[in-house]
Amino acid sequence: MSRVKKLPDGWKRTALDLICDLQAGKFVPASEILEICNGSSYPCYGGNGLRGFVKGYSHSGTFPLIGRQGALCGNINKASGKFYATEHAVVATPNTNIEVEWLYYQLIHANLNKYATGAAQPGLSVKNIKEIPFVVPPLPEQKAIADLLITWDEAIEKTERLIQAKEMRFKWLLRELVSEPPNIQKDAKWKKVEIGSFLTESRIPDRENDSQKRLSVRLHLKGVEVREYRGTESDGATAYFIRKAGQFIYGKQNVFRGAVGIVPPELDGYSSTQDIPAFDVSDSVCKNWFLFLFSYPNFYKKLELYASGSGSKRFHPKELFKMRITLPSIEEQQQISKTLSVAQHEIDLLKQLAEKYKTQKRGLMQHLLTGDWRIKSDIVKTFAE
Repeated sequence: MSRVKKLPDGWKRTALDLICDLQAGKFVPASEILEICNGSSYPCYGGNGLRGFVKGYSHSGTFPLIGRQGALCGNINKASGKFYATEHAVVATPNTNIEVEWLYYQLIHANLNKYATGAAQPGLSVKNIKEIPFVVPPLPEQKAIADLLITWDEAIEKTERLIQAKEMRFKWLLRELVSEPPNIQKDAKWKKVEIGSFLTESRIPDRENDSQKRLSVRLHLKGVEVREYRGTESDGATAYFIRKAGQFIYGKQNVFRGAVGIVPPELDGYSSTQDIPAFDVSDSVCKNWFLFLFSYPNFYKKLELYASGSGSKRFHPKELFKMRITLPSIEEQQQISKTLSVAQHEIDLLKQLAEKYKTQKRGLMQHLLTGDWRIKSDIVKTFAE
């Protein structure tokens, strides 16, 4: 904030303790903190937000809370209503000429973590945050700034709720569409087959041996990516094999943690070791349907039962080939894949939108809270509409 050379008219430089009262919370034994509200208890907040519920309360109203210990130094939360603040949080009570919501956003923007002291266990005391410099606009402008940022927060919250709903729907669709029909004997379009009947392991030696063109498969269904370059690799120490776009690929050690994927076009020709085998999929099977099957948690988590090894267990291709699955017709595979892909794409678009809102909010905070940009109170209504 000190980078602002000339403040706008009506703005002033001040310190944190001149615009709010700072008070550390009080100790409460862990044994007294309940996990669930029992009807006569109140929310209990620490340095990382809600910890649980306790019988009494220490504050009533809306207040920013500042985390004060360890990795939570400078962590900002907001509590409303009747609540209890523990010793791990500092409660900021704004003066009468300070808008509480503006103070909340200003504390986030201030990055209080940099004022922590102590190496082994960093901490923020009330004393060492009192003199933190702030720039303060007039009260009407504080309210206008806060209202605009609240509008962005509401958009982010609504989008994230929609993402959660869409993800729940996708999980339901995945379960319903890849699971075996309840009466498979009467459904001639579905049949039991061994995976080895339509998969062929690809073992094309990597003659180029470019250490910067290695593949990795991320956990939790995050797909295939370029492995981080390791400058200490020895030439010829490990055998690598070329992987082609469209091949099914998995990590032997982590397939039961969702390390599966399809090699994307942009990574065609990259390589991996035998610990990350790749397979050509027969035209009789839709590769995306097969990937969705492996994306079903009830399916891939059970693969650990077939893994072998005394230390880090591995799921080998020979075990994969012996597995029997229920295979629908190719037409139904394609339709299932299309339905799930559309649902997944909707989620991806919403996540991009949420991230865009967050980026916009960070930019607004940077400019509005420093006085770089001015805002009139009537513009907030326009954005909200």
